[in-house]
Amino acid sequence: MTVQSLKEAILELPESERQSLTLWLNGLDHDDWDREMLQDFSAGGRGAHLVERVKADITAGKYRPVEEFCAERQQKRK
Repeated sequence: MTVQSLKEAILELPESERQSLTLWLNGLDHDDWDREMLQDFSAGGRGAHLVERVKADITAGKYRPVEEFCAERQQKRK
């Protein structure tokens, strides 16, 4: 089966089945992305240093709760 024949078969599907296929294909991409993120931000991953820096900032009290930050942004928009 070729990509072209798959494309042609997909075009023949009813709308609801095309939507179902789209959701399934998007799920595959998200699963791959999730695995990549886990790998990147686990110990030894290329983003691990960022996790350590954030943890150090939290321990040092250099953070604001997200709710506080969002409320401040809302006030600035008014």
